[in-house]
Amino acid sequence: MTQKQALSSSELGTLWMTYQEKTMIQRMLEYFIEQADDNQAKEIMQNTHMKIINCIEDIKAILKNEGAVIPVGFTEQDVNTGVPKLYDNMFDIMFLRLLQEISMGLHTLHLNMSYRKDIILLYKQLTEFTQSSYVECVDYLQEKDVLSRPPAVTMPKSVKFVEGKNYMSGFNLFSEKRALNTVEVAHLYHAIESNIIGMQLITGFAQVANEPEVKKYFIKGKELAKKIVTDNTQVFLQSDIQPPSTWGANATDSKVAPFSDKLMMYCTSLFCSFGLGSNALGTAFSLRSDLPLKMINEAKDILTYGQEGGKLMTKNGWLEEPPQMQDRNALTK
Repeated sequence: MTQKQALSSSELGTLWMTYQEKTMIQRMLEYFIEQADDNQAKEIMQNTHMKIINCIEDIKAILKNEGAVIPVGFTEQDVNTGVPKLYDNMFDIMFLRLLQEISMGLHTLHLNMSYRKDIILLYKQLTEFTQSSYVECVDYLQEKDVLSRPPAVTMPKSVKFVEGKNYMSGFNLFSEKRALNTVEVAHLYHAIESNIIGMQLITGFAQVANEPEVKKYFIKGKELAKKIVTDNTQVFLQSDIQPPSTWGANATDSKVAPFSDKLMMYCTSLFCSFGLGSNALGTAFSLRSDLPLKMINEAKDILTYGQEGGKLMTKNGWLEEPPQMQDRNALTK
């Protein structure tokens, strides 16, 4: 009988990251399910919640079999379901859609870092479930007519190749910038869309945060998201493209926290990481020279903001440390 391979460092690291993310989503869904008025939305969230709990138990079993400690993640202490609504209707599924979008990317990345069959199977199943949940959210929001669609475009009738350097120009103040291509529009639209949701989310966080420093941090994040939305909208308008309209589902006037400061800080950190990844893709695939520079500057602001959050989490004892490699220098002293 072949002995099962031990977990590799990358597999242990990705399981740890998945546990943190899934326990956060579990606790947030507990609140949103309790507050849901719409039965269809409630069913989508309940199905997702059940699958996430199963995933958490699978990770616990793997770690236990390996003799590894179970992470703390997020517990019942991090959520209070019996408080007033912090967000209007529809926000719950809009938010879940974005969480599943983040999860799809993470599961695919983590599968690529896995070698043991059971770990590969775990991420394969997670990817399938997350994609299915994402589609449910999209279908629901489109049925309710609250999900804005990207701009319409005339279908191309012939194949063209780039001619001359003007196609990539964008810095010259005395030359006219070319119209955006559809790849660039896709990345800019995605940045606007995700930052609108992020701005609504963090507005609510700012209203209910307990620690004054944390409240200030969330207010700063709201302004950063607003700036990214404004800057990308301006690029659209310069090309005579209609930007996405701002949805409803805003924060209510509640000032009672449904989540702990620790959970809200981690959620914000996750969104920062997602923003950096999306920004990197936009930078790589944008051919007009002014766009990558704009996106790099945005990424710098997001990175700085995320690092400030990490320091604040460390100061308050909220930043759980990932499993470490052996410190050979310490061992040889």
